[in-house]
Amino acid sequence: NHLSFFSGFGPFRQFLVNSSWEAVKELSKRGLGENIDLRIMQLPVVYQKAKEQVCKIWTTLQPLLTVHVGLASSSTALIILEQCGKNKGYQERDACGFHPEGACCVLDGPEKIESAINMKTLWKNVSVEGIDIIFSRDAGRYICDYTYYTSLYYGNGRAAFIHVPPLSELVTAEFLGKALQTIILAMLEQCGEQKK
Repeated sequence: NHLSFFSGFGPFRQFLVNSSWEAVKELSKRGLGENIDLRIMQLPVVYQKAKEQVCKIWTTLQPLLTVHVGLASSSTALIILEQCGKNKGYQERDACGFHPEGACCVLDGPEKIESAINMKTLWKNVSVEGIDIIFSRDAGRYICDYTYYTSLYYGNGRAAFIHVPPLSELVTAEFLGKALQTIILAMLEQCGEQKK
């Protein structure tokens, strides 16, 4: 069995319910078939704590794939597939009022790290009824981007990041869970093809 790990984020700013965590919980109810042991974790919107948790996932569990899901507060009804994580530019303060030393993730790390998953291919091949999916190369220089870079760094690129919109009447947790399931099954298929 392959272990895959999923994280969503806790509440921040006006979002007392973070759609990313609701979507991940819903995904875990649905599962990804019997070959995938699916584990989930909620990360706090705090740079240092999120980083520690992500390091722990990679060092102790060494999953086949880790998928982080985050809330894109600006997005109305879009799911965004993020291709890469950036190392520098983290000026914005987290839920505890801190930002990372040197405004960067890993002091001598590369400027950016690409995911081993080809998000562009995924984006071309996947569709979810009722919502648009877009491809992006900029995860926004906040906890999401920071977490993604950390995960790509420790996981040798075997990480992915998906931004989901806030919950609304149209975009329910059930809807997002189902959308994630569709996207991640396609992602796992791509992982499988790369191994051949």
